[in-house]
This record gives sequence, C-alpha cells and structure tokens, in this order.
Amino acid sequence: MITEDFVVSGDGHLLEPTDLFRTRLPKHLRDRAVWEEDFEVEPLEEGGARVFRRLHTPGFEGWTISRYRQTGGRMPEGDPEMILEDMDLDGVDAQVLHPNLSLFGLYSDDHELSMAHARVYNDYVIERFTPYFSRLAPTAPVPITDIDEAVAEIESVAAAGFRAVLLPATPPKPYYSRDFDPVWAALQANGVHAFFHTQTGGVKVNDPASSTLKVVMESAAQVNHPMTEVSAAKRMVIQAVYAGLVPGKLMCELIGGGVAERYPDLHFSLIEFNAHWLASLVGGMDKCWVTGIGQDPDWWIGTWDETRPPNDQPNMAQLFRLNEKWLYPLMPSEYVKRQFHVQFQDDPVALACRYITGVSTIVWGNDYPHAEGTFRGSRELIATQFAGVPAEERAAILGGTLAGLLGFEASVAA
Repeated sequence: MITEDFVVSGDGHLLEPTDLFRTRLPKHLRDRAVWEEDFEVEPLEEGGARVFRRLHTPGFEGWTISRYRQTGGRMPEGDPEMILEDMDLDGVDAQVLHPNLSLFGLYSDDHELSMAHARVYNDYVIERFTPYFSRLAPTAPVPITDIDEAVAEIESVAAAGFRAVLLPATPPKPYYSRDFDPVWAALQANGVHAFFHTQTGGVKVNDPASSTLKVVMESAAQVNHPMTEVSAAKRMVIQAVYAGLVPGKLMCELIGGGVAERYPDLHFSLIEFNAHWLASLVGGMDKCWVTGIGQDPDWWIGTWDETRPPNDQPNMAQLFRLNEKWLYPLMPSEYVKRQFHVQFQDDPVALACRYITGVSTIVWGNDYPHAEGTFRGSRELIATQFAGVPAEERAAILGGTLAGLLGFEASVAA
C-alpha cells in the first residue's frame, strides 16, 4: 500500500476474544474475570441494530453496546489479518493498538485481579500478534498498584518486543509521587514509552457507588429525554469543560512533579482525549510561573497579626513572588513540546493551535474500530482537515512523530 503520507494511528483497539480471561486467569479469579457476551433482539427501531454485546467487569457491570456496524457487523477478535485489512481500507499504514473492553478491568483497587488480567492480556498479545509488530504496536497494560510487580512486568514486555506500556489515566495516587520513580526508570531503561488512554483507572471493585458506568447511564438519559436548557448546558460542561480535566491533571502532575525533567528520554502519549483543550492548558501552566507586565512583585496580601511586630508577619506574603519559584530549567510548555503527545481524531481546533502546543505534541488516530471514531471515513477526514497544512507538519502529525517514537518503518507499508 502506497499513500501520500505514512499514516500511523495512535488510537486503535485490539478486540480481545470474549472468553480470554475466563479461560486463562488463575482459576481462583475466573469468577471475577472481565468477559463479554453477545445477544440478539428485535431492532429497537426500524432498521436498527439487532446484535448487542454486554460487558461484565467491576465498575462497568452491564455496559452494553451494539455491534460495530461500521465494520460490516464483524468483530475482529484476535485476528490481526482482519485488522490489517481494515487498516488498508482506511488508509492507515501502522497502528498503535490498545486493549478494548478489558481497559475497564485492568486498573482497579484489587491489585491481584488487575495484574492477573494484564499478564493474561500481554501473554496473549505476544502469542498472537508478535509476527505483526512491523505494522502493529500493541501497548502492554501494566497496573501500578504494586511498584515492584509493575517494574517486573515492564521488563518482561519490553524483552518480548513491546514498544509502549499503557498506564492508567487516573492513577492510584498522584503521578507526582516519588513512589512511581522505579516505574519511570524501568520504562526509560528499557526503551519503552508511556501511554495513557481515556477512561482507565479509578475502578473500585467493592464499591458499587463508584461505578464508572453511571457516566454512561447519564448520557443515555440525556438522549432518551427531550433536550432542555438545563441538559444543553450540562452536556457542554461535561464535553467541553470536564473533558480536559483528567489529561490536564495528568500532565501537570508529570511536569510539576519533575518526572519529565528526571527522565528526559521518556515520552508520554495521551490517547483519545482529543486536544482542543491543550493550547489553553499550555498557556495556563506557563502563566503560573511568570510575573506579568504591570504586576507589582512587591504587592503583599494576607492577614495582619496585631500581636506580632511588623517585621514578623508570617501570614503576609508578596503574592507574585510565587511566580518566581518554578523548580526546573525548562518552562512547562517546553516539557510538553519535548516529551508529550496528545492524540486527536476530528479536532480542527487542535490542528489550528499546533504552533502554540508544538507540532510534535499532537498526533492523529482513528479509534479503530469504535463507533465514535473515524474508521471508514479517515481518508475523507484527513483530506478535509489537513487542507492547507504544510506537508512537513502534516507528515509529522499523521505519522512521522509516532513512527519515530515507536520505530515504524515506512517501507513496511509499500
């Protein structure tokens, strides 16, 4: 396949066999395995979907989706040849593949259960997909609820040929914690990079009230009720305001916690968050550490203690002096441009802001084979969305950056 650009999708999904974990987990854990089942019904509306799939896993028990009709109704579980056929159809030369529905069971507060799922998944990928690593780069999920075991799994998957590790977007403790330093060190030492996919982490196995499924239920309720002024406002708050909170927090913790400074060869890729929020975040992070024109660095604020002398007022401070306390040699935006990559699908704002965020900081992906992605429409999208983008920048965003990071060779698609 020869295309104008070497296209690397940063967001594809490897559909696991529905019984993978029920058959391969240690026997004492199989009754709590992530598993899926299909069922068929009369269409909910004329000409609509007939086949549905229900997910069973803590935090998402009951999640139900219709079959991916954009794939012609087929579900390419465990079939790399089918994935390659679909890539050729969509104009994708190489693809990063993340877990599919097992994403929701890999990062819970039950470490034994999460790590068992991760090992089964990673062993399965090695067994089934290794011959296809020239065009496919599966990410290896690694729970980080036990640091020693996480490091051991990183070393194991790196030795098996993985080029990327998938960590939870919502970690068990903030990413600025020094407890994670062995994880970053192991990634850097083994030449693999960190990926973070949306909707990962934060699942509490024994706390039904924390179920992440409630987000889906709230969305369904909005669809099934008339649109009102209130629901219109709530939808935009959720989609436009809250959407950037998790990835923004993640980036602030990694940069503010000094992880990017201490591990300069390690790259961090944030997947399926889109990137329209990124320019605002970059501007805001840098603004924290700059005293602006007209701002008086000698401006004091606080509470005055009448019982203490004027030269001993611990509750008074020069507010803008805080802006001068940045810890590191580079500004936050410089770390973003050097080590971070945020994947988008259909996001013209992200593309328009590339000179603010950095061209190498945004990468494209089609979210194969999900219904919310661009699969089967990627060629048209790229032609439209990248119109007017200089060839060198287009090439970097569509594939060059990820190809360089993960070692894809353009010749494999020829």
